[in-house]
Amino acid sequence: MATFTIATRESRLALWQAEHVKDLLEKNGAQVALLGMTTQGDQILDRALSKVGGKGLFVKELEVALDEGRADLAVHSLKDVPMELPEGFALACVMEREDPRDAWVSNRYASLADVPQGAVVGTSSLRRVALLREMRPDLKIEPLRGNLDTRLRKLDDGHFDGIVLAAAGLKRLGLESRVRAVFSPEQMLPAAGQGALGIEIRQIRTDVALALQHLVHQPTLLAVSAERAVSRMMGGSCSMPLAAFATLDGDSLHIRAAWGDAEGVLPVVYASASGQVQDTAGATALGEQVARELQRLMTVSASAAPQAARL
Repeated sequence: MATFTIATRESRLALWQAEHVKDLLEKNGAQVALLGMTTQGDQILDRALSKVGGKGLFVKELEVALDEGRADLAVHSLKDVPMELPEGFALACVMEREDPRDAWVSNRYASLADVPQGAVVGTSSLRRVALLREMRPDLKIEPLRGNLDTRLRKLDDGHFDGIVLAAAGLKRLGLESRVRAVFSPEQMLPAAGQGALGIEIRQIRTDVALALQHLVHQPTLLAVSAERAVSRMMGGSCSMPLAAFATLDGDSLHIRAAWGDAEGVLPVVYASASGQVQDTAGATALGEQVARELQRLMTVSASAAPQAARL
C-alpha cells in the first residue's frame, strides 16, 4: 500500500482541500496523512502581498517540507502558485475546477449595483481592485487580508459594506448562503487558475506523479495552462492587476485576459483569442498569443495617457 503525506496550510479552506485530495487517494488504495503548516503568507496580515513577496509566501514552507522529505505532495489553490516553480519541483496534477467566478458578499446590499456612492468594499486582490474601479469608480476600496473566515469576520464586524471573494472557497466550505451575487466572467474576469486545485511534488517523485494521474482533469489542465501562460509572459505576480480566464468547448479553447492599472490612472485593457488545442503546449501557445496582444494594448494605453491628461 502506497503511503503519502500531504503538506497543507492550516486554514479551514486549505485543510478542506487537503482532506479532499486525501479522500480521493485513499479511495484508490493509498494511505495518506496530513502535515499542517503555517506559512509566511498566513502570518503577515498587515501588508499587501504585493509588498511583502507575493503569492510564493503561501507555498514556500510547504516546498521546504517536500524538499526535506517530510511530505510527498502539497495541495494548493492554483491561483496562489507562482508561475515559475523552484528548480526540482513540478506541478504534477491539476484537478477539476470549482466555480471560477468572484462572489459579492455583503450584509447590507444585494449586489454591487445597490451599493451607495462612497461605500467601503474590501478585497485582497489588485486584479479585483482594478476591475471594481472600472465598474464603480465612486467606491472606496480597502485592502482585506486573512483567511476566508477572517475576512468574513471583518465584514460582520462592520469594517466593510461588502467584500469580494472567490466563489469556489465559499462553496467548498458550505458557505454559499453568504453569497449575495456572483459576478459573471464578463463583469469581473477571474484570476489565472482561480477555482482549481494544483498538486506540487518534487520532480524526482515519479511514484507520486503516477499515483496522482487519476485526479488530473484534462479540460481544466488545458484551460489553466493557457491562463498561466498569460500570467507568466506578463511577469505574473500579485503586484500586477492581471486576469486570465479560459474555457474549453470540445477541442476549441477560448481565452480572455485583462490588465489594469493599480493606481487607476489607465483604463483596463482586454485581449482574447480562440484556437484548436490538443495539449498543454497548444494551450500555452494560445495564452502567450493573448499576452503579446495585451502587452501591445498596454503600450498603446500608456502612450495615450499623457495626451488624455492634457485634454
